[in-house]
Amino acid sequence: MQFGRCFEEFEVGAIYKHWTGRTITEYDDTLFCMITMNHHPLHIDANYAEETPYKKRVVVGTLVLSIAVGMSVPDVSGKAIANLEFENVKHLAPTFHGDTIYAETTVLDKKLSSSRPDRGVVTVETIAYNQHGEQVLSFKRRAMVPTHELAEAQQRALEAKMEQRKRGPVI
Repeated sequence: MQFGRCFEEFEVGAIYKHWTGRTITEYDDTLFCMITMNHHPLHIDANYAEETPYKKRVVVGTLVLSIAVGMSVPDVSGKAIANLEFENVKHLAPTFHGDTIYAETTVLDKKLSSSRPDRGVVTVETIAYNQHGEQVLSFKRRAMVPTHELAEAQQRALEAKMEQRKRGPVI
């Protein structure tokens, strides 16, 4: 299984359907709220949420974003040098406990770096759907990814380092 892509492997217009889906539980949502200190009652107080238009707790949007980003890593940024930018994050519909999120990413643009030609910047848009096929989130991001040449050089350096560790310290 491939984990990420090098610059040459991205094609503008390509669509990656990320596998597998992720069902968001009440535990996931509550823990994420506590870890990130988002204590808004819509996310953690069932009595409060009953009085809102949704009539129940809503999964915190940054958890849905984090899951969609994570789902895209094997296809998009598994080899990335850096995520450079996230933009146009749109929460299109609420997500509730028990909903399953699926995502797909479209390659919008790619440009080889003029100052460092061993890497390039890829722009993608990811859309997350729930189990009913309703779009719940969309965002764009830019990631810096290596060319095949740089990725191979990085792999050789890692292998040499691992081999040196096997042999032990030089005295």
